[in-house]
Amino acid sequence: MEGNPRLFEESFGADPEVGDAAAIVDELRALEDRKSAIAARQARLAVALDLARRREQAAIGLPADQIGAGVGAEIALARRESPAKGSRLLGLAKALVTEMPHTLAALETGQLNEWRATLLVRETACLSAEERAAVDEELAPDTGTFDGAGDRRIIAAARAAAYRRDPRTVTQRASHAATERHVSLRVAPDTMCYLTALLPVAAGVAVYAALSRHADSARNAGDPRTRGQLMADALVERTTGTPGGISGIEIQLVMTDRTLFQGDGEAARLPGYGVVPAGWARQLLAGSGGRTGAGPAPDTGGGTDHAFRLWLRRLYTAPGAGELIALDSRARLFPPGLRRFLTARDETCRTPYCDAPIRHFDHIVAWHSGGATDQSNGAGLCEACNHTKEAPGWSVRPRPGPRHTIETTTPAGHSYRSMAPPLPGTPITGTPTTGPPLPSEAGPATDAGHHRRKIRHRAKSLKRTRQVPMLAA
Repeated sequence: MEGNPRLFEESFGADPEVGDAAAIVDELRALEDRKSAIAARQARLAVALDLARRREQAAIGLPADQIGAGVGAEIALARRESPAKGSRLLGLAKALVTEMPHTLAALETGQLNEWRATLLVRETACLSAEERAAVDEELAPDTGTFDGAGDRRIIAAARAAAYRRDPRTVTQRASHAATERHVSLRVAPDTMCYLTALLPVAAGVAVYAALSRHADSARNAGDPRTRGQLMADALVERTTGTPGGISGIEIQLVMTDRTLFQGDGEAARLPGYGVVPAGWARQLLAGSGGRTGAGPAPDTGGGTDHAFRLWLRRLYTAPGAGELIALDSRARLFPPGLRRFLTARDETCRTPYCDAPIRHFDHIVAWHSGGATDQSNGAGLCEACNHTKEAPGWSVRPRPGPRHTIETTTPAGHSYRSMAPPLPGTPITGTPTTGPPLPSEAGPATDAGHHRRKIRHRAKSLKRTRQVPMLAA
């Protein structure tokens, strides 16, 4: 399999017949085994790359605490993953190749998949290299120890073995875990999101119990909202201090003037979340805050007007491409207005495959190398990616494109391009971007949505006209 990328094409036969269920199942199992074997090979390659990069960096005299910088990000780009995921993959690879040979062998033979190998590595992370190797030998996944086992059984076995080897360290790890408490936000479908808190178990149980008691009391008092809705609404109200939620927090909703004033259907963009429907955006601006609970709107203490303060900032884009108009500055650091501009343009970290929030505003060409403090030489990056690009062998340069484009080159010479995401109102590929708009009977001639509907209507009419002689014949 190594070094022969055509093997996969040659090993796949013709599509199995619909009725040949046994052959379909056999091939599904064979492909799953192959996926595991490929994951094991990727682990070995990741470790080999890490060793090569460390030798190169040591040879040029890089400080010891900086040796190995950028390797996880390089792996991530090659695997089309985020830099954070690349660092985790490198850590997994090191553990498997250097400390857990039995788990690696099980992965190579298809007895474990990559996720379950990750579970074994994760649950033994607190052990020394020698103790982890001993646990790996005790469990010996390559002997079929976990055949038919689910995730929970594997986790339980690894935890028990780790505790037998070093109970003190496992206990200290549990105590240290409280320092890693945090809150995160993830996108969910239909303009929803997952707000997740990693808490010590006592605190988490207490929060859930308080919300449950509040929901039960409200339901007993006749509130028509469901128990889940009541708990969610109470969480928002108690966190923000305002019934309904939004108070004193700026939400930079980006939308076209047509969507805002003319009821157009062009989607808007909510930084930190992504694309949202036009109707939902207008509802938010009307003061509902996106609230969808079945119960009555909460009393804010300010009468019946629940609308919050609204400021409008005009963002000008180039026709067709949707590129934001330039905004220059002679400052060494990006001033507040330009940082706001870059945030609106880039939305998230501009490193390919990285969706992390923007934390740093970076000069693509370094300021000390003559790079200007302007929008064309600026990019929003997360903290980790900004540090990675300073590692030896990495370079980033602006490149031409319909929208702001940068090219990242790794120490191996591979290049990856990143284009700023399209802003609301950017024409869809294939639609006209020049020329006068068609007349509109339902709204202004600048209504792009009506324009596209008019074109489709004319195309259908022309098609029906051409079909008439054929029917008559």
